[in-house]
Parts: sequence; C-alpha cells; structure tokens
Amino acid sequence: MAFPDPSSGQTGESAQKSATIIRSAILFVNFFLIITALYQLKPSSRSLILDVLPAAHLPYVWILSAGVLFATVYTYQWLLRRLPRLYVVLGTAALFMAALAAFRLALFQPGRVAPVAFYVFVDMVGVVLVEQFWSLANSLYSTRDGKSWYGLIGTGGLLGGGLGSALAAALIHYTPLQTPDLLLVAAAILGVIFALTALMGWLRIYTENPAAPVSVLHQDGRWQWHGFPANRYLLLIAGALLMAQLVSPMVEFQFMKIVEVSFPEREARTATLGVFFSVLSGFSIVVNLVVTPLILRWLGVLAGLLVQPALLALSTWGFALHPGFHTAAIMKISDRGLSYSLTRAAKELLYIPVDTLVMYQAKAWIDMFGYRTFKMVGAVLILLLTQWTGLAPRYLPLTWVIVLLCGVWGVLLVVLYRDYQALAAEAG
Repeated sequence: MAFPDPSSGQTGESAQKSATIIRSAILFVNFFLIITALYQLKPSSRSLILDVLPAAHLPYVWILSAGVLFATVYTYQWLLRRLPRLYVVLGTAALFMAALAAFRLALFQPGRVAPVAFYVFVDMVGVVLVEQFWSLANSLYSTRDGKSWYGLIGTGGLLGGGLGSALAAALIHYTPLQTPDLLLVAAAILGVIFALTALMGWLRIYTENPAAPVSVLHQDGRWQWHGFPANRYLLLIAGALLMAQLVSPMVEFQFMKIVEVSFPEREARTATLGVFFSVLSGFSIVVNLVVTPLILRWLGVLAGLLVQPALLALSTWGFALHPGFHTAAIMKISDRGLSYSLTRAAKELLYIPVDTLVMYQAKAWIDMFGYRTFKMVGAVLILLLTQWTGLAPRYLPLTWVIVLLCGVWGVLLVVLYRDYQALAAEAG
C-alpha cells in the first residue's frame, strides 16, 4: 500500500492537498501522543526526586542534566547524518520504551541513583522527542506548507500537555497506580507512537523534502556559531531569548521548594503536579489561540516579547510578598505558559529579516546549545547565591534577583526591537 505521490501527476492538485491534509492529521496525532507521554513522566520525575533529594540540591541535578543533553544532542545529530530519519525515530522510541521499563524495575529499590538518573532521563526524552519530531516535520514540508500547517500540528502538542497531565493526575487519584507506574503508561504511549511511525513509513508518508533546514553541526561535528560575533542583531536575539533560560531555573527552584514543603506525601504531590501541568497547558492553549493573535496584530512584536518578563516580574513580586503554592504556581505559569505560546510566536517574527541559511543556523544554535548553556549558568547562579556564598536570603533574595533579571531582559528586548525595525525597513 502506498501513499499518493503528489509528484506523479496522476492525481493532480487535489491529491496533493489530500496527501498534505492526511500527513498533517497524522503528525498532529503523533505530536499529541509525544507530549501526552512526556507529561506522564514530568510529574512523576519531579515527585520522585523530591523523595530522595531536598529541593535545595536540584541545581546540581540541572547541571548534570545539561551536560548529558550536550552529549545527547551531539550523538543525535551524528546519527541523523548517517541514518534515515525514519530509522532514527523508530530506534529512539524503542530505546526509550526499554529504558522506561528498566527504570520502573530500578525504582523498586531504595536509593538516590535511580530517581536522579530518571529525572535527567526525562529531560533528555523531552528534548530528543520534540527535536526529532520537528526535524522530521521540517524534512516533510516545504516552507509554504509549513507556515500553513505548523500552527495546527503544534496545537496537538499543547493538547497533549493538558490532557496528558490530567491523565497522570487521574490515574494517581482514581486508580491503584502509583507514581512509578506512570513510567509504564508512558512506555505504552511510546509503543503507539512506534506503531504509528512504522505505519507512516509503510504508507510512504515519510518522503523527505530535499530543501530541509541545515544541521547545526558541520560535517566534522563542530558547532556552527561563527556568524554570531560579527552580527549584532543575532547577538541581541540570542541574548534576549537566552535571558529566559537564565531566569527559568530560578523560577523552577522557587516552585519546587514550595512543592516540597506543601506536599510531603509522594502520591498527593504527583497528582497535584499533574493538575498543575494540565492548567499550565490549558493556559498556553488559550493564550496561543486568543491572546497571541490580538497582541501581535494590534500591539506588535515588542509587546508580544515584553509580556513574559513583565508578567513574570509582577508575579514574582507577588510571590515574594505572599509565598505559597498558589503564588508559586502563578509565577511558574507566567514563565513557562507564556514561553510556550505568545513568546514563541513573537520570537519567530524576529527571524524574518535574517537570511534564511543564517536564520536556520542561528535558531539551531540557540535552541540546541544556547538554551542548555544558559540553563546551566542559571543553576550555577542559584548555587552561588543560596549555598556557595550565602548572599540569599540574607542580602539578596532570589525572588528579587528574578525581578532584576526581568528588567535587564526587557531592556535587551527594547534594543533588539529597534534593530528589528531597522532591518525590516531595509528589507522593504
């Protein structure tokens, strides 16, 4: 059985449209399942690690996670240069299913190693599954088709986050399943993804577009970052976008400390985190579908970019005045909820005045290398302020550091927007 080939000329333009619709529908379901599986693992990994480590030690785990992710991204890119993407996707799903089964067995034993390793593994799973999905999508669509269908496909991920988190909470609350059992639920979902991906290969839906975006790596494996030092605009984009990754670990640190204190019992903690992630995803969906078009249309790119640091600074100030789970949750939603919706849409507009090849390299460098580096720097900064020097909370509470960094972030965005306007005017 073969998927209709639009280039054959036998079925005409209607067959080409039908093929694109079917492909997009299947990718929507695929991305929905990926994020659904991931959101079985996020609440469980965070709940399990708080059983064996205090939240104050989490920055060390984040530094370890960043180092593992560097190696993972490098290995993944190396595999993509040598194997068809379909084989890499299938192999990744099979490997992750086996790893989840092994972790479930390991978690029967007491100790810190398995929960910490599992936490790092979940970070790796999130990066690899999402990156390989969009890498595959980029290889299947032309630029024109991508602009038409990526919004719908991305919505599948947002729905997966909301419904997947709600499913995790419901399984813990209403069934005999416990937190470690969510690993097997995620493995079963990955099995469905494996079968769906194999079916897509059998139907020949995976016909790669030869004009797919370039890799972030040279053939010899070195990072393609040489254009940044000479390009003020790209440096400003990188600086402004990476500020979010510097602030995000501090927000997560504050949130996890409150979760640790508020929910000492593991199953209640897992169920609460599941509900929280569901609310976070629901917020992102509403912002993505309703707020983002209005702000970008009527207020422009700068307003779209400034909402996140402004709202995050305000919610952090509220948390500093009234620390508790609900104010911490609002602070966390102000950070991640906007990052996944309004900020993501606004930042894509920043790349429009940039040469296409340079744009792909810049985005890949920021997404794969810059984000991990700045997250590691953020974790080191937390340790510097809270443990290595004792500056916080005696002299400089972490909440006020977040507010200060949000101010720097906003200034960078204003400077960046001026350059954006100048480049857009030159481009006509």
